[in-house]
Amino acid sequence: MKTHHLIMLTTAVTTALFYRESFGLNVGLLAIFLSVITLVKTHKKRKNREFFIIFVLSILSAFAFMWYGDFVSFLAVSFSLLLLRFKSKYRRLKSILAVPIMTMNNIAFPYRFFDFNTWIIRDENSKFNFKSIIILVIPILFFLFFFWIYSMGSSIFSEVYLYELDIDSWFFVVAALAFYFSFGYWNFSGAKFFLRRNQFLQNEFSERVKNQKFKPFLEFLDLDSERKIGVLTFVLLNLLLLVFILVFNYEQFFQVDTDRLANLSADTHSRVNVVILSIVMAVLLLMLYFKSYFNFDDKSLLLKKLAKMWIVLNSLLVLSALIKNTEYIYHWGLTYKRLGVYAFLILSVIGLIFTYLKIEYRKTNFCLFNQMIWYFYGTLLLCSFVNWGYLGTIYNIKVQKVSDFDAVYRFDFNDSLLLEYYPDEIYFTYRFDYIKSQKDESFLSKVLYYQFINLPDEKPVSSIELPNEKQN
Repeated sequence: MKTHHLIMLTTAVTTALFYRESFGLNVGLLAIFLSVITLVKTHKKRKNREFFIIFVLSILSAFAFMWYGDFVSFLAVSFSLLLLRFKSKYRRLKSILAVPIMTMNNIAFPYRFFDFNTWIIRDENSKFNFKSIIILVIPILFFLFFFWIYSMGSSIFSEVYLYELDIDSWFFVVAALAFYFSFGYWNFSGAKFFLRRNQFLQNEFSERVKNQKFKPFLEFLDLDSERKIGVLTFVLLNLLLLVFILVFNYEQFFQVDTDRLANLSADTHSRVNVVILSIVMAVLLLMLYFKSYFNFDDKSLLLKKLAKMWIVLNSLLVLSALIKNTEYIYHWGLTYKRLGVYAFLILSVIGLIFTYLKIEYRKTNFCLFNQMIWYFYGTLLLCSFVNWGYLGTIYNIKVQKVSDFDAVYRFDFNDSLLLEYYPDEIYFTYRFDYIKSQKDESFLSKVLYYQFINLPDEKPVSSIELPNEKQN
């Protein structure tokens, strides 16, 4: 099948799946359809190990959305399909280019649509048929489009055009969006601007960069002066960070404070924010100093050692923040925000590790971005695959012995636990009616998670008590 065949087929499938439907099983089915077709149509040379891993993750993320149907799962399946299509077309390009190319494709859709030579592939023998089809199709499309416009202002037109065909104006909106999506997916093309930039996104320095002369950050400075500035800067920053870590840990774990537990939330949030900001600024500063020349300067050994020492100290700061967040959870239980703090801090540690390796093995700054994009993608998949709401609820109920309904109600996808432990409370929330409405959805709009929740026919009576209850 050629590009225009795939576009038309996908448009028809997407319209059939989403017309008069909300997001549910249809998203997962479309993702599986696109993944399989992409696998079949991709050339053997591009089917490497990375491609097959992304294909499997695309299928898994599709099932994750079919089960949960939430925004995080939607992001996971969307990004998986984007990477799969990107790798099926550009095996050697860096994955960081996938999002910019997709964005440019979508913005340039009006121009690219009328550039028929790029997506309607034909040979000499089919030229007459192609012209005949275009001559016939374009007038019909304009005829139907204006007929639809006139049908909104005339009851007779509306009866003839809409009700007899059992369609409404929403059909054309869905079909147009389906074509827009299908066109962007199958006519995925990297602009020359991005393709040329790929050479600058490599993990290794080119020979030209290795042998280039020193270019100072400030014109009036020479190489020796800038090296001394770097050494002095990192000496001061190491001393400052060492003192801050000592003070930070003293205030967290040793300072006597009668209102310590009461202020734990505000203290933890402010300190974690400071740690994350500190790590981001530290990585940016290291990238600035080791963007090119100092990676290969034999006289910059002290500068490199001080930079590595700063990375180690920043890692200790992150460890302190992790311990503080753990203490916060120990006293007050889990929330999405506290789980998010763990995610951000772990990603910060991974970023520091790759920054250390970048300096040690003389890698480019883009090496850090090329590696971290996969860890962000992995974090997105982990959020999509794992029911963190259920785990957080289990922890708060069985470990923390929290009896406060609000402490567990704010989690998602824990409805079976709420029905078990808080039947009276959940009955008077929107969730009870929402689950019932989900069960009544049409097949393509169903979210599988809600189909396996057993709701009582009548108002339930709480029969389970929590042992050793502790107020939050």
